[in-house]
Amino acid sequence: MESLSFQPSSILGWYDPFVPTPKLLLLIAVFFATSLISVVTGSTSLITVPVMIQFGIEPHVAVATNMLALVFMSIGGSLPFAQKGVLSRDRLPGLIAVTIIGSALGAFVLLAIPKGTLELVIAIAMIGVAIFTLIRRDVGAAVHSVSRKRETIGYAVTFLLAIYGGFFSGGYVTLLTVAFVLFFGMTFLQSVATTKVVNVFSSAAAVLIFAWRGAVDFKLGAILGITMFLGAMIGGHTTLKINPVWLRRVFIAVVIGLALKMLFSFVRS
Repeated sequence: MESLSFQPSSILGWYDPFVPTPKLLLLIAVFFATSLISVVTGSTSLITVPVMIQFGIEPHVAVATNMLALVFMSIGGSLPFAQKGVLSRDRLPGLIAVTIIGSALGAFVLLAIPKGTLELVIAIAMIGVAIFTLIRRDVGAAVHSVSRKRETIGYAVTFLLAIYGGFFSGGYVTLLTVAFVLFFGMTFLQSVATTKVVNVFSSAAAVLIFAWRGAVDFKLGAILGITMFLGAMIGGHTTLKINPVWLRRVFIAVVIGLALKMLFSFVRS
């Protein structure tokens, strides 16, 4: 694969971790608010990555640094569910194994894609998952048994989604939540909880590849990661107690708005 050169330091000019700038504070606010609601809705990167790109961060660096922040967010989001004992623990080892392999492959795919193409793919993914979220019907009111064949298909789907998760992650957890309900017979709550743990390994595997290729801004990633950890902890404890309908409506509206803005920017370029 062609060697790519990334320069995360090129974006350090607009912030100093010890002297917060308006842009950094706004970015922190966006990441915190998104992590609060995406504990249930997923699709975190459909908001955070485009915002980072709009702030002038190179797309590959934005995706890679966001992935580091997602590791923190997924850990923070997992803890409240683990305390409630709602994880589907029996399938976790297999799900984590196929996820690590798929996510690493997805990270290599990302590094091979030109900047312009990546922006277009992100915009299309945003619109596609937003539409999917609008029309989907959440099942999973109770645990039900599934056949061995259906479970095998579920692991295959998990692997394919992991490739996408390592590539971008926008909408990955949302789709994974639905897949766990449909193919593994989990309740919606179990699926939401289990995807958080799986996403820790998906994001971590991708981060290792991105870091190896020098695409991660660790200083910015640490700041945003701590922000998302706190947001996800709070979201995990509170979001499940309120009706998520209005949160999802606002979330989808923001996703579509950012997608259209990115498409407009792509067309103009």
